[in-house]
Amino acid sequence: MDKLLTNSVNNDPSSSSSSNSNPKSPARSVTINPFKIIYNMIIKSLEALKKPAIATILVGLLLMYNPNSAFAASGGRMGGRSFSQSSSLSSRSYSVPHTSSSGFSYSVPYYAPSPFGGGGGGGGIYVGPAVGVGVGAGSSLCFILAGFAAFMLVSGFLSDRSEGGVLTDTARTSVLKLQVGLLGMGRSLQRDLNQIAEIADTSSSEGLSYVLTETLLALLRHPDYCISGYSYADVKQSIEDGEKRFNQLSIEERGKFDEETLVNVNNIKKQATTSQRANRFNNEYIVITILVAAEGAHKLPTINGSGDLKEALQKLGSIPTSKILAVEVLWTPQNENDTLTEPELLEDYPLLRPL
Repeated sequence: MDKLLTNSVNNDPSSSSSSNSNPKSPARSVTINPFKIIYNMIIKSLEALKKPAIATILVGLLLMYNPNSAFAASGGRMGGRSFSQSSSLSSRSYSVPHTSSSGFSYSVPYYAPSPFGGGGGGGGIYVGPAVGVGVGAGSSLCFILAGFAAFMLVSGFLSDRSEGGVLTDTARTSVLKLQVGLLGMGRSLQRDLNQIAEIADTSSSEGLSYVLTETLLALLRHPDYCISGYSYADVKQSIEDGEKRFNQLSIEERGKFDEETLVNVNNIKKQATTSQRANRFNNEYIVITILVAAEGAHKLPTINGSGDLKEALQKLGSIPTSKILAVEVLWTPQNENDTLTEPELLEDYPLLRPL
């Protein structure tokens, strides 16, 4: 009987189960499913999106993201320079040959002549040709009279040249800069600039005058698009200094472009296509920069309103063609489908003042 009870206990399934739960028995291996972990993470993320704050942040990031933001900002550039020709002409204007009826020629000296230059081969300063007035050539009175006559002649000659603007205006070179900010809806003005750049002959002074005049007229015809402006004038004492300053301003403005997509400078033309950066979530703007170098002293009014801008445009247009040394017009964006955003406008053109 006891033997039968013992056998029944050993064959009882519950007793087998209790024996497996014995701590001393070996532990069972647990298998981890990676797909289940990923599934749980997705479910938690979807539940988090139900919160309004997180959903708002996500929508804001999607709106700010622009897949085309890495594409190049297009820029146009047209104009030319003639500093070297004007510099050579200016250097020759200081030496003025003169031929008298007797065939004698001389050049005006740079120094002020002394009426007491002395005679013979002494150390006095040469003051001009000797003039005999019924007195011997070696007479001291002759040289005194000759020196005085030369002094009056040369002093009056230099004074006339200075008052006439030859010494003053030829030596001085004005470098002018006018910058205009426009609403992006002014695409017609953008097309006008593109057309000017395509047909202009920028290798001649007449062509440079054409580029300047047509650009000024395009701006004067669209005053409603102009929203900001900035003017700058720097008068240098030589053509060489004016050229250096002009080149500095040109490089500074060109550096604001990622790519020059339309160029016509000194009749060297280039046109390239750029990727569009249209961004419908930001305001659009256009910036036009006009650089002019001209002989003489020229000024531009400070831009505080639309009236000042109009006056500045008219003053640039009144510069004679013969006085123009260089013209350069730069605008961005050049591509009609490109965009200059408000942050870019404030960063690259901080000196623009609202009209």
